[in-house]
Amino acid sequence: MAETKDVMEVQSQTRKSWEEALERESWVAPLVDIYETDNDYYLNAYLPGVTKDNLKIKLEDEHLIIMGRINFDDVVNRKYVLKETETGNFYRSFKIGDSIDESNIEAHLENGILEIRLPKHERVKPRTIEIK
Repeated sequence: MAETKDVMEVQSQTRKSWEEALERESWVAPLVDIYETDNDYYLNAYLPGVTKDNLKIKLEDEHLIIMGRINFDDVVNRKYVLKETETGNFYRSFKIGDSIDESNIEAHLENGILEIRLPKHERVKPRTIEIK
């Protein structure tokens, strides 16, 4: 008995480059909370649907730029019954001053929340002056 197998052609879903997505897809500003401690500033950006692989954070011309991509085609083509959120990838830019130690910035993404720690330079941290 001869076994026949159908060969199915698999279409590769080519992912658009960041530049192409910037031109062709919608981008919205994520909600952000910023707070400070004595040593650091913290920026929490809410990026539902963004994975670590689809997140880009960069420093450029004294700006911190956050870009997060969702599965745009899937989200746009859903048959919504109720839709209260804007559809789009996430993009936000923040001007950072020279009070930030750029070489020690850290970022962490968990459950759709991006936390960026922006450490303060020693010269701007509060300090106590000893009285002699």
